[in-house]
Amino acid sequence: MPVEVATDREGGSPDPRDFVERLYIDSASQLLVAAFALTGNVAEAQDAVHEAFLGAFAHPSRIVRADNPVAYLRTVTLNIARERFRRRQRLRVLMRRIPVPDDQLPGLSPDRTALLAAIRQLPANQREAITLFYLADMSVEDVAANLKAPTGMVKAWLSRGRAHLATLLGDDETPRTRVPEAKHA
Repeated sequence: MPVEVATDREGGSPDPRDFVERLYIDSASQLLVAAFALTGNVAEAQDAVHEAFLGAFAHPSRIVRADNPVAYLRTVTLNIARERFRRRQRLRVLMRRIPVPDDQLPGLSPDRTALLAAIRQLPANQREAITLFYLADMSVEDVAANLKAPTGMVKAWLSRGRAHLATLLGDDETPRTRVPEAKHA
């Protein structure tokens, strides 16, 4: 696709920055499609196209001198996408070599660490209710307001969460404690 651009005032040759800007307007979407076909990720494709055009704006004379500016930028865009992919792959390999730290946090007993690990395994609504009620020391009403849920629902989440934690932690003697009733004004 030919790119028409305003010329500079003196010799009639195109202003390189205007040329690159026009090229962006005319061809960024087709470069995005090519990058997406390679990456399978819209955000990665957009980043590659934007990075290619940043380079083009930094050195517009390269684009102006190219026989086919769109093909040149497509090559640059796809090379950027490939390099990002390789970099992510190298990072994954390196991350596998790093020993995984134990979940033991300084100052926490092994029981507390096990409890926190078990809480992370709960469904989101139970996890939030348990965390707010027991760890943040909020009332049932405050938890309900925070989670935008009825107090009865919060009580059910707390009950189910406690039962699930007992199973996860291997506690055969499930406590039969009741959640305090909501105070009515």
